[in-house]
Amino acid sequence: MALDQSFVGRTYPPTAPYEVGREKIREFAEAIGDANSAYTDQEAAKALGHPDVIAPPTFVFAITFKAAGQVIEDPQLGLDYSRVVHGDQKFAYTRPVRAGDRLSVTSTIEAIKSLAGNDILDIRGEVHDETGEHVVTAWTKLVSRAPEEARP
Repeated sequence: MALDQSFVGRTYPPTAPYEVGREKIREFAEAIGDANSAYTDQEAAKALGHPDVIAPPTFVFAITFKAAGQVIEDPQLGLDYSRVVHGDQKFAYTRPVRAGDRLSVTSTIEAIKSLAGNDILDIRGEVHDETGEHVVTAWTKLVSRAPEEARP
């Protein structure tokens, strides 16, 4: 069943603040194999003009995807998450994510399309710090695969 087009433009409430910790940044940098010292060494980050260590660009995916859960779990939308695959991810930064940031995400459904029986859902996550400063916008594309019997 196709997703309801009337959901395009729907915005969900901001998430509770997520506090970015140095250890989480270090663990993430290690997990992705990025040895940039600005991610692990406070002095190296300060030498680059940052007040504390910064996070790798894809770090914010963890909080924006969790925020997108409000969309995914919306029973009125009717998305069958068991059929969903992650289609694409993009980020546009105003500034890097820093240790000590308290970030909230507001998710908006930007587009819903149907293609060959598959539903394609585009979600924009606006990330702001506790002062209201914009940090990054993340776009997540989810593809809900058509059931076998509905595929062309």
